[in-house]
Amino acid sequence: MVVLGVVCPQPQHIVVSIRTQIPPISTQTQYCTRRKALIFTSSLLSSFIYTSHHSPATAFQIEMPEQEEDRLVHLFQDTSPSVVFIKDLELAKGSNDSTKVLADDENAKVEGTGSGFIWDKFGHIVTNYHVIAKLATDNIGLQRCKVSLVKTKGESIVKDAKIVGVDPAYDLAVLKVDVEGVEVKPVSVGTSRGLRVGQSCFAIGNPYGFENTLTTGVVSGLGREIPAPNGAAIKGAIQTDAAINAGNSGGPLIDSSGHVIGLNTATFTRRGSGMSSGVNFAIPIDTVVRTIPYLIVYGTSYKDRY
Repeated sequence: MVVLGVVCPQPQHIVVSIRTQIPPISTQTQYCTRRKALIFTSSLLSSFIYTSHHSPATAFQIEMPEQEEDRLVHLFQDTSPSVVFIKDLELAKGSNDSTKVLADDENAKVEGTGSGFIWDKFGHIVTNYHVIAKLATDNIGLQRCKVSLVKTKGESIVKDAKIVGVDPAYDLAVLKVDVEGVEVKPVSVGTSRGLRVGQSCFAIGNPYGFENTLTTGVVSGLGREIPAPNGAAIKGAIQTDAAINAGNSGGPLIDSSGHVIGLNTATFTRRGSGMSSGVNFAIPIDTVVRTIPYLIVYGTSYKDRY
């Protein structure tokens, strides 16, 4: 893991705002509302404590957390089928039978893991360049990439992935898997324009190889600058305190509606710890949207074609 740290592939062992009108109980009763909670003054609180279980106040206090929990559960269930688990494999020298490697890993060494998300129904997968850098720079044909994904009916499958295009300057890459006869669920692409510090966001990925992990947080900052694998600067990054660790790289950062607003990429870490500091970064989805079509069609970014 790079300090600032691009979240490098992990080794194998690896709201709604609620505004509620409450009729005044007495002229002395005061109340106010705030995000996700109500603050009761002593008069109303006393009424709440001694009221029966049929009281509207009691019902509200019980149902609100359940509604919030259900919302998060549905958000994860709707989005996680679009997130994939990426394994980088290195074949044993003298072996080039990728079919056997995908059947069992006895001749392959897991070099690292990462995340990605399904871009379209044709099997294109978006991830970070640093997740598949070894495959991209392989000159002797020993690197392989295996992707675990979920079909729309919920069945998990494993596919061999090939590189379609890369852009190290933005730490972006596109893989492709064969989805003939397989129905997959692409992500819902949102926009990073109009993001506000403080709004909720959620990261889905495979930290340390633990598949389909959800972490929650807020947008902590905007317009940050992080280093790219080629030494350039990626500008406009989204900062979040949603936990991003090794293996999360390439996964989606989503908003409360399940739309992808960023691609999880980096975290600041204390040197040698490898642990998330709570200062994490995602590439804005608007940058991804501008770049990915060129990678799919040409294999390289627009600026590198001239």
